[in-house]
Amino acid sequence: MSLKSKEQHNVSHRDSAEGNDGSQSGIHLEQRKESSTDFKQFDANAQCRPYPRIHMEPQEKSNTNFKQFVIKKLRKNCQCGPTKAKNMIFGFLPVLQWLPKYDIKKNILGDMMSGLIVGILLVPQSIAYSLLAGQEPIYGLYTSFFASIIYFLLGTSRHISVGIFGVLCLMIGEVVDRELHKAGYDTAHIAPALGKVSNGSTLLNQTTDRICDKSCYAIMVGSTVTFMAGVYQVAMGFFQVGFVSVYLSDALLSGFVTGASFTILTSQVKYLLGLSLPRSNGVGSLITTWIHIFRNIHKTNLCDLITSLLCLLVLLPTKELNEHFKSKLKAPIPTELIVVVAATLASHFGKLSEKYNSSIAGLIPTGFMPPTAPAWNLITSVAVDAIAISIIGFAITVSLSEMFAKKHGYTVKANQEMYAIGFCNIIPSFFHCFTTSAALAKTLVKESTGCQTQLSGVVTALVLLLVLLVIAPLFYSLQKCVLGVITIVNLRGALRKFRDLPKMWRVSRMDTVIWFVTMLSSALISTEIGLLVGVCFSMFCVILRTQKPKISLLGLVEESEIFESMSAYKNLQTKPGIKIFHFAAPLYYINKECFKSALYKKTVNPILVKAAQKKAAKRKIKEETVTLSGAQDEVSLQLSHDPFKLHTIVIDCSAIQFLDTAGIHTLKEVRRDYETIGIQVLLAQCNPSVRDSLARGEYCKEEEENLLFYSVYEAMAFAVESQYQKGICVPNGLSLSSN
Repeated sequence: MSLKSKEQHNVSHRDSAEGNDGSQSGIHLEQRKESSTDFKQFDANAQCRPYPRIHMEPQEKSNTNFKQFVIKKLRKNCQCGPTKAKNMIFGFLPVLQWLPKYDIKKNILGDMMSGLIVGILLVPQSIAYSLLAGQEPIYGLYTSFFASIIYFLLGTSRHISVGIFGVLCLMIGEVVDRELHKAGYDTAHIAPALGKVSNGSTLLNQTTDRICDKSCYAIMVGSTVTFMAGVYQVAMGFFQVGFVSVYLSDALLSGFVTGASFTILTSQVKYLLGLSLPRSNGVGSLITTWIHIFRNIHKTNLCDLITSLLCLLVLLPTKELNEHFKSKLKAPIPTELIVVVAATLASHFGKLSEKYNSSIAGLIPTGFMPPTAPAWNLITSVAVDAIAISIIGFAITVSLSEMFAKKHGYTVKANQEMYAIGFCNIIPSFFHCFTTSAALAKTLVKESTGCQTQLSGVVTALVLLLVLLVIAPLFYSLQKCVLGVITIVNLRGALRKFRDLPKMWRVSRMDTVIWFVTMLSSALISTEIGLLVGVCFSMFCVILRTQKPKISLLGLVEESEIFESMSAYKNLQTKPGIKIFHFAAPLYYINKECFKSALYKKTVNPILVKAAQKKAAKRKIKEETVTLSGAQDEVSLQLSHDPFKLHTIVIDCSAIQFLDTAGIHTLKEVRRDYETIGIQVLLAQCNPSVRDSLARGEYCKEEEENLLFYSVYEAMAFAVESQYQKGICVPNGLSLSSN
């Protein structure tokens, strides 16, 4: 409805002498063919009436009885029928939905190829990452095997590869070493077969009533942590609290992984040098480890050092070539497996362990060990550690699954992904495994080699099964330094994030700072504390952004009803006596003072004006001589009476998401302060939440119909119209008369 039609609706006729008032004012909101935007002055003796605007009535909310609501929900969730049971089973086991529809001709070749290649890559990586987790090599193979099978049954992503992940292995290893130290084991050397420890005592495995050596106790700790992490993940899926992952931004996760990569690299240096050092735990473990390395560097095993350098010279260039020519290669060259085979043969026939005391992997048994329950007596010791491990595991898995689902045009169920990764930890924890999650590097290989469905995971599991049943003992002579080199080479992706920092800085300086803080705290303090520091600092940055938001005055874009920031754009139109204030943040207790001070600074400070008015009034009563300062006070006194001075402030609330009690009180206080000096305050573009808060906070008086405008343009039109009603009251109860 145009402004002219509104006036015609309320006024039957006007005095012909009033027709020229609009042109005399010289103020137009915009030029139009119609005269609807010419704001005409009402007759001085006209009856006071509100400015007509659209009024929206809220929907009536039904009064639902809480008891009835609970009963209704229970009936809906607890009733069981054949259809619901089928949907629950198919939802929990997605494989039952897609496997019967599997297109063999279209998908089988890609799934076979990707599964075979990922399986070949996983063999050396599983063995290498076992050392990182403080476990024997066989347990890494178990972990990758069971994770591939279980995710095939429960997962909804077609492309991600679930198995061992370096950061989680590092976190598991830190817990394992801590518990080994508490139990009295020497973490620098393998304990004897009878399980004697430094104090001469023996530790018994309470679950099997047999003597437990260091390796046995280490996997007990690892599987217990894994079980608790899986329980947490399933619980988060059941209670649908996956929103926790939103606190782990991309910048935070990237910084955490990079920081943890430095710790992983540091932990593997001792294998490259052939040193036998205890793993440092707690705060500052990275610095402590390097101190131990430099103190013992004279004990470096030259055989291990030379082998490490040769493996680095082979692996680094071939990895780079694989990435450079990945578009031309049908499958990446399995250089890791080639290096492992060659190094094992060289170590076996060269008898490097006997001649040069080189550290080797040792006997890797074939077959599977009988299942064993986690050590329940250790749950209280590792329950807190499992929280961070579970959150990192499901956050990486869900983010990777959603990323590849968007890329290939299908959807994944985040809640089901949490169930899947949870059971990928719970079930294998009974089979001597440690924590798993999705891994980006192996997922990229899996996708690039033609993966179509999770059937490729079954092929990967078959490759690992072949190794477990037949090939594993052949890796007896494999040097541990080769496994350390494989681990370090696979950190290239995380360490390359430093190359992206300039671009990240240009896009978002705040995200770059979050990345640096998380990376440094994860590397220099510890992984768990680093993650906590990153989350807290990220939340602090969010609060900081709302505490110091962007604040500006708005101007009208020519020939439109759009308002933009006057500090950002030129040639914006303004109306004399009207200022439009934009506050780009929620208004709550943290930034209320920032809101007030910015508003007073951008417009006029009513407190100072009021003080000047009182001072001038006292001087007038005493009939003192008007001085220069008195003249300035008189100017302040007449601020609200001069039609070319400020008479209206419009607050653009479009960017104010919510108000709390302090925010409502602040708006009331601002409005009251400005009313005392004759300036009206109008609110525009309030969202339903803000309008509801204002209504409950009784911002508007009873005699006022509606002070909330649905657009800034409408509020400005009202301000222009009301300014011309000299001596006539307007809906906010202010008198703009100059008399």
